[in-house]
Amino acid sequence: MRSIIEIAPLQVYYSGLLFAPGSSLIRGGYTKNIPWVTMEPKVAGVWSSLIQTLEGHTGEVESAAFSPDGKLVASASRDHTVRLWDTSTGKQCRVLEGHTDFVNSAVFSPDGKLVASASWDKTVRLWDTSTGKQCGVLEGHPSAVKSAVFSLDGKLVASASWDETVRLWDTSTGKLCGVLEGHTHDISSVVFSPDGKLVASASWDKTVRLWDTSTGEQCGVLEGHTNFVYSAVFSPDGKLVASASLDNTVILWDTSTGQQCRVLEGHTGGVFSAVFSPDGKLVTVVCDEKTVRLWDISTGKQCGVLEGHTCPVYSAVFSPDGKLVASASSDETVRLWDTTGKQCGVLEGHTDFVHSAVFSPDGKLVVSVSEDSTVILWDTSTGKQCGVLEGHTDPVSSTEFSPDGKLVASASLDNTVILWDTSTGKQCRVLEGHTGGVFSAVFSPDGKLVTAACDENTVRLWDISTGKQYGVLEGHTDKVNSAVFSPDGKLVASASRDKTVRLWNTSTGKEFGVLEGHTGYVNSAVFSPNGKLVASASWDKTIRLWDTTNQITIEIIKTHRIIEVMKFSSDGAHLHTTRGILQLNSPLHSGVNQELAHTLTHSLYVTDQWITCNMKKLLWLPVEYRPSCTAINDTANLIVIGSDSGRVTFISFDFTALPAAYLQPSIKAAVVAGKGFLGLVPC
Repeated sequence: MRSIIEIAPLQVYYSGLLFAPGSSLIRGGYTKNIPWVTMEPKVAGVWSSLIQTLEGHTGEVESAAFSPDGKLVASASRDHTVRLWDTSTGKQCRVLEGHTDFVNSAVFSPDGKLVASASWDKTVRLWDTSTGKQCGVLEGHPSAVKSAVFSLDGKLVASASWDETVRLWDTSTGKLCGVLEGHTHDISSVVFSPDGKLVASASWDKTVRLWDTSTGEQCGVLEGHTNFVYSAVFSPDGKLVASASLDNTVILWDTSTGQQCRVLEGHTGGVFSAVFSPDGKLVTVVCDEKTVRLWDISTGKQCGVLEGHTCPVYSAVFSPDGKLVASASSDETVRLWDTTGKQCGVLEGHTDFVHSAVFSPDGKLVVSVSEDSTVILWDTSTGKQCGVLEGHTDPVSSTEFSPDGKLVASASLDNTVILWDTSTGKQCRVLEGHTGGVFSAVFSPDGKLVTAACDENTVRLWDISTGKQYGVLEGHTDKVNSAVFSPDGKLVASASRDKTVRLWNTSTGKEFGVLEGHTGYVNSAVFSPNGKLVASASWDKTIRLWDTTNQITIEIIKTHRIIEVMKFSSDGAHLHTTRGILQLNSPLHSGVNQELAHTLTHSLYVTDQWITCNMKKLLWLPVEYRPSCTAINDTANLIVIGSDSGRVTFISFDFTALPAAYLQPSIKAAVVAGKGFLGLVPC
């Protein structure tokens, strides 16, 4: 909870209790002091191996390394920076800035006084860890530098590049000492042996090569992998090399003979790195998944799994005392773990990124869809699963209930829409005919039709009773992201990557109008309750309001961030978006001229890190509970959060028990660019 203590220390009381494990004595004794939470988030039974999540990078983290004394971690990121972190507190100590492109790796010198970083800007840079200042630039590679490492005495740096060479540099002068040539493809990593006599380099030519550092001569080629080799590392005694490959294996090699000793198999994706523990008994392995796996060298068996990252992990290393593991991930975090690898219990949910969650019309069910190709039904009164709908063969992109709540339509990248019976969980129909992945499927107001948008540049209409195609709406020149019916069902509005919204007559299938003006992809379009307006959200970071009769823009609202999903409030006075609540300025929302009240009452919302009430921060969300999508039932004061990890979290509130300060907005909706009102929660 360190990060929330730094941001808002008073909030740690609520979040610390609600998100502590179920067996926590403090949680058991004090959650009764939060009477305004009526449904608590489901949590694991015990603390996991995760100790700290280090947040601060704004791009994917490529690597992490401990300092020799274990007190610091250096992380290299695609945000062009290297960051130094205090391992005892998790606090960011320094930001090393100077690279002009992605930073691929960062390592400490043996005395801990320097950091060497390798970058796509074709350089290796040396940094003073005490001041954070750059103290050297090693230039000469004509291509990206993927890895750099110090020799044991700190006098040399070896760098591996996509120019198919390893270069040796004098750290005191920055001059080139030697070039090791022999690989026939990009070199992804390089490492010195513990005694400094050898260098091992891993390459996309599917080999690991050993080099004599005194002569620069090649003294061994380790062949056996069937795909690119991403990394190679020596064991602490120098007798073994572990190589990680996209062929899903780690191979252990005898450095004296060049022969294979053991193959660690069972990974479900390509392996990015493998690193020995300081005692040489374990290896950490990261592959094209979201976990770090621990392997016992003597048995060749997996002995632990560190789970928690929400995106693939690129590297993981042991601390010098072997008690910690630091992992670097494309989820923009570095995580610190203890090496027990203990499991904290399995929580219900998806096994991959949750795309959307939607309430049924009566609010009794929620349906969620995921990259794991499943659709899950949840009981909103208990937060428990009441059905797992399996049948899609590719990730499910969206879902929608029929107006009577008896059916669910799920759209998938397997080119189909499946209709499910919510009472039995059985398939009713499979709507086939699309030639590309389907991004959205929505019922007509009378429940007789479904409109489906896909990446074949068309919108298709389907008759529910027969399962037959009712019409194909053609005209877009790029993929269609979403399509929705007007309240009377007479029109369909489709949002496309061709930067337009198109209106279609559902009875004839003819184009009714083209709404042009956005300068980026259009993510979504929705009708107002009276059908007189269409709101469209775009990658150009604006929302446009269109008069459907005259087909003109009547308002442009600058959102400053991309809006993925939105909907009109039941009275048409507000737009609820994924980034805040928009209070509309146009009198067309209700068909009468009136001045809108610029206040919001009892408004629950979810930002990246917070659940808010009336634009005041109510509950901080730890990393593993942060939203990939949300659904809010204002009537029941219930929030459903889908996460990158596949977790689905239910939290409900009793407004009558909230402190009085939350019952009125802390700020009024502000005029944005003189065109509209955007109530974004300040962070």
